[in-house]
Amino acid sequence: MRRHGGGDPRARHELIERYIPLARSLALRYRRSPEPLDDLIQVASLGLVKAVDRWDPERGLAFSTYAVPTILGELRRYFRDATWHIRPPRELQELCMSVERARTALNAESGREPTVADLAERLGRSREDVLEGMQAGLGRVAGSLDTTVHDEDDGSTTAGELIGRDDEGYARAEAVATIERMLSILGEREREVLRLRFDHDLLQSEIAERVGCSQMHVSRVLRSSLERLSAFALPEPASG
Repeated sequence: MRRHGGGDPRARHELIERYIPLARSLALRYRRSPEPLDDLIQVASLGLVKAVDRWDPERGLAFSTYAVPTILGELRRYFRDATWHIRPPRELQELCMSVERARTALNAESGREPTVADLAERLGRSREDVLEGMQAGLGRVAGSLDTTVHDEDDGSTTAGELIGRDDEGYARAEAVATIERMLSILGEREREVLRLRFDHDLLQSEIAERVGCSQMHVSRVLRSSLERLSAFALPEPASG
């Protein structure tokens, strides 16, 4: 009352400090979620601060009675809006959160994991609705590509290794076909000289011995062949 009536910052701080354990206990309700507990406590604490600033004691409502739904509302908004890697429509988000709350409550009551039928009965929804909400929940956390997946041959296979990718063989095959098409403009000796130089990585002197000519002639053949290939490969400039 003193905080609200006089706007005493010290009293406001004391009220927040007094009810921090309440915020923490409400955050702990969601400790089985994939979200870090420290983040949940921070969100709950923010809800507590909002409750302190909005509470009007003149309405006759005890602070704890007002604070609990305010803090829980902040936590639910956090789960609804900030924790989705793949965001479904708002209606589906709400359904997912309802399923999760019912699942937590039933688990606490019975000490076992509730079935889809249990959840449907608690929520008054069909089993199909419950399954849809559970499926939507899978989009809240994206799996890591480094996660190990079951593999009959090698258990160390990761999800990333199973993702399809471009086959480099196609690029190599296309390059070979392009080169062969370009080489068709050269004579047999020119093609042989290029093959020995670039496929076998021979020196010009070694090529000269293979084909029976001078090193200078090999040099001229290489230079002229490469110039012809370059001219063939490059498009002609457009005329003015």
